[in-house]
Amino acid sequence: MLTPLQKANFYLSMFGFFKVPLIWLCRPKLLVLDNERVEVKIPLRRRTKNHLNSMYFGVLAVGADVAGGFLAMSKSQQQGEKISLAFKEVTGNFLKRPEGDVHFTCTDGELINTMLAETMSTGERVNQPVTIVATCPSLHGDEPMAEFTLTLSIKKIPSRK
Repeated sequence: MLTPLQKANFYLSMFGFFKVPLIWLCRPKLLVLDNERVEVKIPLRRRTKNHLNSMYFGVLAVGADVAGGFLAMSKSQQQGEKISLAFKEVTGNFLKRPEGDVHFTCTDGELINTMLAETMSTGERVNQPVTIVATCPSLHGDEPMAEFTLTLSIKKIPSRK
């Protein structure tokens, strides 16, 4: 029997393979998924690093995307609802070269709950910024390597009857 986290990782892998192959190629793994936060790890490997032996900018964007969006997708699935999810704006602040496996953490679970409640009741698109912090725990503990702000945009998909 699979744990909820194993099921979520399987779903993420299949979503990447069939819908967004770049996610699949980066091999993100969910480490924590609860009501308040998600933590995703992307390993520093040949396919995820740049010529400076640090994580490539595009892979950092993939990690921020997964951390910012997976919590909303997971919560909507738990509610038995479907949502349209996109990011409307991205801001990245790169603080230090990530020269090891990178963990992407989003702790905006309550904000996402509020967004989901609003779109479920109104049917309108809801946009709010979510924050993702990238760290390299094996090298620098909790010191941020990068900070991202992504404007999460969600809208309830009406059920067909």
